[in-house]
Amino acid sequence: MNLLQKQGFFNSLILYAGVALGFFNLIILFQRILTTEEIGFFILIGTISLLYAQFAGLGIGNIILKYFPYYRSDDKKHGGFVSFVTVWSLIGFVIFTVLFVLFKDAIISHYKDRDGASLLTKYFYYLIPLSFFTLVFSVLENMALTVFKNVLSSFLREVGLRLFTTAAVLLIAIKLVDYHVFLLIYITANLVAVLVLLAYIAKGRHFKFSTIGTQLISERKTFLSYGIFTVLSGSSFVMIQNLDTLMLSLLTKQSFSYVGIYGTFFAIAVVISLPAKALSRTSLQIIAQSWVTNDLAKIGKIYYKTSVVQMLIGCLLFIGLVINRQFIIMLLHKHDYAPYFNVFIVVGVAFLVDMTGGLNGYIMNVSKYYRLTTVFIVSAVVLCIVSNWILIPRMGMMGAAVSYLITMFVLNFAYWLFIKIKFNLQPFAKAHLYILLIFTVCLLIGLYLPPLKNLFADMVYRSGIIGVVYVFFAYVLKISEDINIIFDRILKKV
Repeated sequence: MNLLQKQGFFNSLILYAGVALGFFNLIILFQRILTTEEIGFFILIGTISLLYAQFAGLGIGNIILKYFPYYRSDDKKHGGFVSFVTVWSLIGFVIFTVLFVLFKDAIISHYKDRDGASLLTKYFYYLIPLSFFTLVFSVLENMALTVFKNVLSSFLREVGLRLFTTAAVLLIAIKLVDYHVFLLIYITANLVAVLVLLAYIAKGRHFKFSTIGTQLISERKTFLSYGIFTVLSGSSFVMIQNLDTLMLSLLTKQSFSYVGIYGTFFAIAVVISLPAKALSRTSLQIIAQSWVTNDLAKIGKIYYKTSVVQMLIGCLLFIGLVINRQFIIMLLHKHDYAPYFNVFIVVGVAFLVDMTGGLNGYIMNVSKYYRLTTVFIVSAVVLCIVSNWILIPRMGMMGAAVSYLITMFVLNFAYWLFIKIKFNLQPFAKAHLYILLIFTVCLLIGLYLPPLKNLFADMVYRSGIIGVVYVFFAYVLKISEDINIIFDRILKKV
């Protein structure tokens, strides 16, 4: 098993363990212990802290991934790269925090007539430490990624934080703490994750603090230019994934209640994207290194393989969620969710579109055309804002979902077209048509299987049948060489 397969495998296990915990927290515990508005606010502070960290970091994550390979050295000082990253991040965070505090009154006043506005007023300043820990963790994670150490960071983010959340919400259930302490525990969990990852990186001795080298200093304008462009593209992509949530809170009277319902369905749909997350974490640095040597053949190979595997697994997960609609609604417990399940379907399709595009955005982002990535993604943000502004007042939550689908399709099409024209690389082949055929057949079978009275039993038998049929056809048609190799090894052992 090569490095890509090995780390992808472990990251997949961690991601699915994390999503299991996430399901348990959001669908079981939250729905029975927190109000819809409290759920919505928790989702919203997560959204805001991600955007906060993106802007405050001034593109440092992308700078690390793109430029570290050029400064890598055997003495582990890397020309003072670690010191440079630290100074850069601190300056960016201080500047953005000053602006955030100055605009406090304007932000709060906009929400004063919305449901749940008192939560934002009361906990506004909690966003600053949460965002700082989010930024530091992101920096450490990217540094670890440059030396192909990405499993622990994945575990801390996907599993560790969720375990803390589980414990905190259970403490509310037994009335030992209130919502206020719950938020404090969550912020503390982010601090713990930072400290653990920092200790792990220090133990590996891959990096040493040293005086920032003259070569790094001389390239500061290049870094600043790249950082500004990529912070726009990186933050814009985070915005695309969260604008619907933000605009639902801004454009509807129900505000945090709608955010709670929509955010819950969006979180369920995120399950579909987990294979992409697991596979891309190691692939990103390999592609960045391949650009150093201009190895287009390797980039094209990874581009194709990630697209096929992501689409193949994503479609199976999408089918599983759609055909078990009644089971999911039962788990959600609150009656508010049933009328809006189609919102999940539309968001799920948007995730499938994005996954099928493979690593198109990242391939552009670490190439010499990275500035055009910013143009593409900022244009997508504008499209997302306009479509949300038009559709949410008319269609409510479904308007936000449709807007997200439109944005993902247009953005991925633009990436695909550019990479095809400039580098003659594109990920699509007959394997994608086979996946669509299997997807259609299995979805129809799953929807028309006779239902069982017991919803749990119905979920097990329905998912089991579809899983076997889907995997059988995928294996026989040899859609993915990597997946077939894994199954061949399993079959040999059996």
